[in-house]
Amino acid sequence: MPRETTAEKLVRMTEFERPLWDAGLRVCGMDEAGRGPLAGPVSAACVCLDPDKTVPGVDDSKKLSEKKREELYERILENASYVRCVFRDARTIDRINILEATKRAMEEAAADAPECVFLIDAVTGLALPWRSESIVKGDARSHMIAAASIIAKVTRDRFMLELDERYPMYGFAKHKGYGTSEHIAALRKYGPCPEHRRSFLKNILSAEVL
Repeated sequence: MPRETTAEKLVRMTEFERPLWDAGLRVCGMDEAGRGPLAGPVSAACVCLDPDKTVPGVDDSKKLSEKKREELYERILENASYVRCVFRDARTIDRINILEATKRAMEEAAADAPECVFLIDAVTGLALPWRSESIVKGDARSHMIAAASIIAKVTRDRFMLELDERYPMYGFAKHKGYGTSEHIAALRKYGPCPEHRRSFLKNILSAEVL
């Protein structure tokens, strides 16, 4: 089977956007990064790219190399008519749970968006200023959601690099807070730091440590 070209990918990835653009509507994509890690914030991004400002090569952030994500991140920022990324920290995640923290981050990221249709990766039940559509696996099917996934992922990864400087014993620069064997070994040796999600550690550490 021939490999998909960049132009073909752009056509496929704007399947949801094109009818809206044709109707004269703006489109914003929304996605999150960091729902699964044991440490660090959850990150949510909202991105609006006009039809003549799409960024070829944009795809689900999980499918891209770190170098490619960084390159596309800069190009998205250069071309976006609206972009905002919001965090909810570990304490908030522990207090209201990861899904609610994700929703609140998404709502804040979208709060100042221009009138548009929001395309959202899977999450529903958001209080948004304009109409929205939730798309299952949207980060692999929508250009705008994929762009938001890159902004959310790169912004969070950069923050985790900063945390690595403050807490070098955990290896955040390498695993970005996910539950790798190296990370779990460090948790058991050093205990959690303020950036760890206590509610995620109940099966790893004893109640006395938490």
